[in-house]
Amino acid sequence: MTNQITLTTLNARYMHCAFGLRYLLANLGELQSVAQIREFTIQQRPIDIAEQLLAPGPRIIAFSIYIWNVIETAAVIALLKQVSPQTIIVVGGPEVSFADDLPDLAVQVDYIITGPGEVSFRQLCEDLLGNKPVASNIIAGKAASLDELELPYAHYNADDIRNRLIYVEASRGCPFKCEFCLSSLDKTAKPFELARFLDAMDDLYQRGARNFKFIDRTFNLKVSTSIAILEFFLQRMDGDLYLHFEVVPDYLPDKLKQVLARFPSGALQFEIGVQTFDSEIQQTISRRQNNDNTRDNLRWLRQNTGAHIHADLIFGLPGDSLDNFALSFNQLVSLKPQEIQLGILKRLRGAPINRHSDAYQLRYNPAAPYNILSTRDIDFATMQRVNRFARFWDMIGNSGRFENTLPLILAQRPFENFLELSDCLYELAGSCWKISLRRLFSLLFIALTEQMQLRPELVRRSLLADYKRSGQKGVIDLDSPRLEIVPRSGVANKRQRQHGQIEA
Repeated sequence: MTNQITLTTLNARYMHCAFGLRYLLANLGELQSVAQIREFTIQQRPIDIAEQLLAPGPRIIAFSIYIWNVIETAAVIALLKQVSPQTIIVVGGPEVSFADDLPDLAVQVDYIITGPGEVSFRQLCEDLLGNKPVASNIIAGKAASLDELELPYAHYNADDIRNRLIYVEASRGCPFKCEFCLSSLDKTAKPFELARFLDAMDDLYQRGARNFKFIDRTFNLKVSTSIAILEFFLQRMDGDLYLHFEVVPDYLPDKLKQVLARFPSGALQFEIGVQTFDSEIQQTISRRQNNDNTRDNLRWLRQNTGAHIHADLIFGLPGDSLDNFALSFNQLVSLKPQEIQLGILKRLRGAPINRHSDAYQLRYNPAAPYNILSTRDIDFATMQRVNRFARFWDMIGNSGRFENTLPLILAQRPFENFLELSDCLYELAGSCWKISLRRLFSLLFIALTEQMQLRPELVRRSLLADYKRSGQKGVIDLDSPRLEIVPRSGVANKRQRQHGQIEA
């Protein structure tokens, strides 16, 4: 009896690994021998995914559902149910973890596991393969003690280690109650037994893993554990080792600083969720954050370590406005993180922030990823402007390509200046997508000199220096006339001519 169970998901990109599926496989017990993992990406055609999933003839196909893949997964499940209705479809994951708030695909599937799945999925599979009755098609996941769980790291194969991010976790849960995050529903953070965890990390390292992404929500919560993990990797430091941590922004004790300062430049990345510097909004969403400590810690990290800082802000929080968000953005720019991720608030199913929807008139996109469309204080047109701002900021501010030009843009009034630039670029390009790098340089020259009235010789010098740094081949003429879209007459019978069916 082989290939009875297929564990699958649609990742956002190939380089991402489905960490949760590896946990499920690791904890299937004797059923491991009849189970396999198949991973796809959301860019693949649903019909091709369905064909590959059905090829081994599994009795059970289990999908991990997230906000970023629910639409594409629903299309795959619909196909499976058309061509193989006897195949049992099981779903789990954050997008289906709240029985009173399920996505539309719930009506197409056979079983839904809400919450943790390691114990409950194994029990369900044993019952289904043993032809035992299952009481309900919605199963509340049973949380297991971390000491009882089998660790998943052996299920990263050589291809994963060579080509993908390796996700790891030293703890689960979060003690904080920030309402926009599902981790706010956790009671506390619980650590895995340290020696056992480090043994698993050593095995991954010996197998060649060098890119470790910790998914702990609060890596620096227990400093002694954080230091032990960092010391473990310091002892194995080489030119390829790269570690990603999500850290609490306002808590950086001296003992931890001393260890961080010992890492070579480029070996660490910190994801730091600032979200907002507004104390009233923080109180509204139950976020505890000492803003003075946060600013001090960001300064210290930039001045005393070679860590790459990826700082997050969220636009659209209850009570926020465009002018107010500008204050948070400008403060964060002054602290000089290498990247500022501008997130647009999204409605996560089950997140406590949903209690504010009526009072603050929070209106969300009904389709995934359920992004905020307007609020009491932000109209739809403004929300769209900031969406474009975020896109252009990622292309210009976060890309690292505009080291010389970006300071010209951000001088004095960073948010206000970049919003003006974003509006101008959108007017020139008609879109904020599918803009080639060469065209972006030309558009920036036009926008900065004609719209924002910066000195052409200064802008030209900065852009040319950045173009040279970018590694693009050839030269670029920033003084050439702007490119215009010239209407073309399509040749409707072009393919027929190639077949010789129509005489020219």
